[in-house]
Amino acid sequence: MNRAVEIGGREGVERVVRAFIERCHADFIIGFLFEGTDAERTIRHETEMALRLLGDKVRYTGRPIGRTHAPKRINQGHYRRRQAILRTVLTEQGVPEDIANAV
Repeated sequence: MNRAVEIGGREGVERVVRAFIERCHADFIIGFLFEGTDAERTIRHETEMALRLLGDKVRYTGRPIGRTHAPKRINQGHYRRRQAILRTVLTEQGVPEDIANAV
């Protein structure tokens, strides 16, 4: 089942991901982790990943996550902040609660 349709399909998922990535880039706690990264590329790959998790058949074209994140020295606090931002964005964007709670 493709749950992406409940968020507006590929365009809706991209809108949510874009809001999330822009918020992460601008965040005073984790924004530094995104310095020197290509926001559009990140949005494209995060959208592909989200679509796959929601049941879409889109192909993920990004690098493996572990390899991408390894040089960043990301700690649990960074992940918690990312999760808090994601929750806020999902609520603001009107993502159905059962989908938001699954992330």
